Amino acid sequence: MNDVLRRSLISLAVFLLVLGLALFLPAGIAWTEGWIFLAVFVLQMAIAALYLWRKNPDIVVARSKFHAGTKWWDWVAVSFLLPSLMAIFPVAALDYRWHRSSVPLWVIVTGYVLLTIGMLGSIRVEAVNKFAEPGVRIQTERGHRVIDTGPYAIVRHPMYATAIPLFVGIALALGSYWALIPVAVASLVLIVRTALEDRMLQRELPGYQEYAARVRYRLIPGVW
Repeated sequence: MNDVLRRSLISLAVFLLVLGLALFLPAGIAWTEGWIFLAVFVLQMAIAALYLWRKNPDIVVARSKFHAGTKWWDWVAVSFLLPSLMAIFPVAALDYRWHRSSVPLWVIVTGYVLLTIGMLGSIRVEAVNKFAEPGVRIQTERGHRVIDTGPYAIVRHPMYATAIPLFVGIALALGSYWALIPVAVASLVLIVRTALEDRMLQRELPGYQEYAARVRYRLIPGVW
C-alpha cells in the first residue's frame, strides 16, 4: 500500500506539472484566472485523494494503473479520451491569449459549481465501488460483482455521468467557450464507451442483466 501511495503521489505530481505547462506555456504566467483554477483544482484533488485513501484504499490501488485484461476497444476509447481531455487546458489558455471568448463572471462561477459537483460525484462513486478501475474489464481475480448502492441505484454508470459536468465545468471555470469543443469530443467518447461497457457487462458479469432491469438508465435518469 505504501508503494502504491508513493506511485500515486508521483503520478499526481507529474500530472500537475503537465497541467501547469498546458495552461501557462500558451497563456503566459500572468493569467490570473488560470492560477485561481489551478489552486481550486489542486485543492479539490488533494481533498478527494485523502478522503478516498481513508474511506476506500482499495480504489486507490485499483486506479493506480491500467490492468491486464482491459478490453481492446477500451484502449481505443482511452486513446481518444485522454488527448481530448488534455486539450481542454491549452485551448482555454490560447483562448485567453487571443481574447476569443468573452465569458461573464456568472458563467465562470457556474463552471466552478459544475466542477465541484462533478468532483463530489466522482468521489462518491469511488467510495462505494472498489471495482471502478480506469480500464474496462471483468475483474475475476478481485471477485467482481454488481454494485447497486449509492449513485449506482440511480444510473448504471455514475462515474461517467459525473465526469461530463466536470469536463464542462473545467472549460467554463477557465473562461473559455472554445474549450467546450474538446469537452464535446471527450463527452462523445464517454457516451460510446458507456454503451460498449454496458453491453460487455450484460454479457459477461453475473447479475448485471437483472441489475439493468431494475436500474433502467445508463447516464441520465429518464433520458438514456
